[in-house]
Amino acid sequence: MAATPPVVLTIAGFDPSSGAGITADIKTIAAHECYGVSCITVLTVQSTRGVRRLEPVAPRIISETLEELFSDVEIAAVHIGVLGTSGAVKAVADFLRRANLPHVVLDPVLRSSSGADLLDKEGSRSLIERLIPIAEVITPNLEEASALTGLPVSNLDQMRSAAAKLHSMGAANIVITGGDLEKATDLLSFTTSRGVEREVFKAERLRSNSTHGTGCAFSSALACHLAHGRGLPEAVLLAKAYVAAAIGNAYLLGGGVGPLNHLYRMNRQRRVGAAIAEVETAHSRN
Repeated sequence: MAATPPVVLTIAGFDPSSGAGITADIKTIAAHECYGVSCITVLTVQSTRGVRRLEPVAPRIISETLEELFSDVEIAAVHIGVLGTSGAVKAVADFLRRANLPHVVLDPVLRSSSGADLLDKEGSRSLIERLIPIAEVITPNLEEASALTGLPVSNLDQMRSAAAKLHSMGAANIVITGGDLEKATDLLSFTTSRGVEREVFKAERLRSNSTHGTGCAFSSALACHLAHGRGLPEAVLLAKAYVAAAIGNAYLLGGGVGPLNHLYRMNRQRRVGAAIAEVETAHSRN
């Protein structure tokens, strides 16, 4: 019997186009050789053209789902994405405090890339007060870091200031992702025994229309690397490289902003498998 892979729990919304949300998270988790379990917080009507409508899941259903999963499987890491309402934030925070699970990665999603609000104002306050202090790492983008701190965040110096403010708000470790900058720049600010340390990760910005769900992919990949036992700086580096490769291997889909190719590695495996099959066929003729 095969060894059981690390189990990663994703708590997020449902995107029917599978570019972001639960289904994209599951693809990312599978790509990192983990097993994904999930709890849906919000149903959405959306496509590559944007979010049209949201329907929150009742907090009671969220709580029951999380408790049922926790009672059944050993969870190695948790990814949190869209929550939608303050009720969902409270349900998730209460569960995490009881369960005391390792490696909680919080992607504080406040708005969709198409401009739809994905968390109400009371929910944003609850997220700051109840989830940020218990997450191992939070992964806001530039806009989210600005909204959470009230500071302008549009360059590396401002990212550093925002990270300092987020630490003062209770965040232990922070990755501010700057994929929209001229050179894609992520800032990791993390707490060690020596105090707060920082690392900057830079890469050439990829010019692509297949960028829907980059934040979900990054934070889910980060959770997977932590589940595999990697340190935070290495996990950030590998998650950033994964997202870049998933963008670089994307294909055109839909009439709006398309998804990443979360499972691009499968194409490589398929080519290897085909080569082996040809060798076997050649041997059978002899």
